[in-house]
Amino acid sequence: MGKPISVLILSGCHKYNNNEVSGLINDQLSERIIGCAFRVYSVLGAGFLESVYKKALVLELRTHGLKAEEEFPIEVHYGDTIVGSFYADIFVEDRIIVELKAVDALARAHEIQLVNYLKATGMVIGLLINFGTSGIVVKRKYKDRGNIAPSSSSSES
Repeated sequence: MGKPISVLILSGCHKYNNNEVSGLINDQLSERIIGCAFRVYSVLGAGFLESVYKKALVLELRTHGLKAEEEFPIEVHYGDTIVGSFYADIFVEDRIIVELKAVDALARAHEIQLVNYLKATGMVIGLLINFGTSGIVVKRKYKDRGNIAPSSSSSES
């Protein structure tokens, strides 16, 4: 593998403004995915299992003409040897990993899980979406030149 990836995890919620997101690859696609997630939450509300939100989000993404793969396989290599395998919840347009949760509050471990998926796949953008009891929370992770950029998150009820 390449150089180690440094990770910066921010607590709290922050929305990037337009100047901060200009120049980020696939940001329009991530905004479309987030919009679909908010539509799913507005229809279903809180309290369902993660698997219900996943199926609904995949349907919503496909309805909007986006390619969405469920249970996308990820292999972790150590040198030439596969040392682990995982499944990301949704892989959109062969460019963005979407990891879903349906918990009261996101934990740091959830963010680290997404960061590890980005490291293992070499993907640039990942979204962590929580269909929580008090609203939907979205956290973005951007990988830039071997580093994971600060996350942004948005929250609405």
